[in-house]
Amino acid sequence: MDADTVANWMLAQIQREDCIYQEDVVDHLVKAKQESLLTENTDGNLVVGKEVLAAFRKLTPDNVVWVKPDRYWRFRVAEDEPGRDARG
Repeated sequence: MDADTVANWMLAQIQREDCIYQEDVVDHLVKAKQESLLTENTDGNLVVGKEVLAAFRKLTPDNVVWVKPDRYWRFRVAEDEPGRDARG
């Protein structure tokens, strides 16, 4: 499994569920024994690694946004401001 494979899986999950939480991606990668695609944040938690994030951004440059407070990705809606981050 590589970063592109994970990015495609993430997009498929959003298409099926309308969003995907970072925690679910981390769980998926841990269960698949792909911890090398994760990184540890400053709080000591595992998060999606930069290589996966770059592949996901390349795959979804304009149609997916990151909702930081709740830590999930979803499709962009008309009310979203420009950029990758959304309010909710």
